Amino acid sequence: MININELKFDKDGLIPAIVVDSISKKVLTLAYMNRESLAITMERGLTCFFSRSRQELWLKGETSGNYQHVVSITADCDKDALVVVVEKDGPACHTGTDSCFTSPVYSSDKLSEFSLDGLYALLTDRRNTRPEGSYTTYLFDKGIDKILKKVGEESTEVIIGGKAGDKKETVYEIADLAYHVMVLMVEMGISVEDIHRELASRHVIDHKVKQEKMTK
Repeated sequence: MININELKFDKDGLIPAIVVDSISKKVLTLAYMNRESLAITMERGLTCFFSRSRQELWLKGETSGNYQHVVSITADCDKDALVVVVEKDGPACHTGTDSCFTSPVYSSDKLSEFSLDGLYALLTDRRNTRPEGSYTTYLFDKGIDKILKKVGEESTEVIIGGKAGDKKETVYEIADLAYHVMVLMVEMGISVEDIHRELASRHVIDHKVKQEKMTK
């Protein structure tokens, strides 16, 4: 861990803080901190920034209730910028959107961005709009029994691939299984965040168990 005094604040005593969602890894906002707001952030575990327009400190969520609980703060190699990873209670932007970054400027024709959240959003749209000719639509039309049957079939395929030691085939089947599990999640109203939180809680428990074993 480095000391706050090692950070390089600009001529106005500020350092940029890029706020990132711990679950989606989405960039939520870019704000600024001074020494005092950074100290408050670390002490309270809630993001506190310095408003350049109002020239005052502001605790995110103090008026809106959309607090940002700090998971970690990391400085870049030059120690003149911060990445603040948070768990948020609500929208990060004052406009009410999840992130302040919502206006596309450029998108590649050859490269595409993939994320579980993006896939979940696509599957949700399929469930709501039911476009003809879509396999996902077919699954939602057939209902929970068909979806569960496919999850079972794909689980078996993963086992077969793994038992055979075929890495390529196993990767392919795991991808199939993940897709069908996410269809099940959408059908049951289970979000990616729900799964993330459950896994995170198990990680904490596992970490504690390991510590207890080491002390015995």
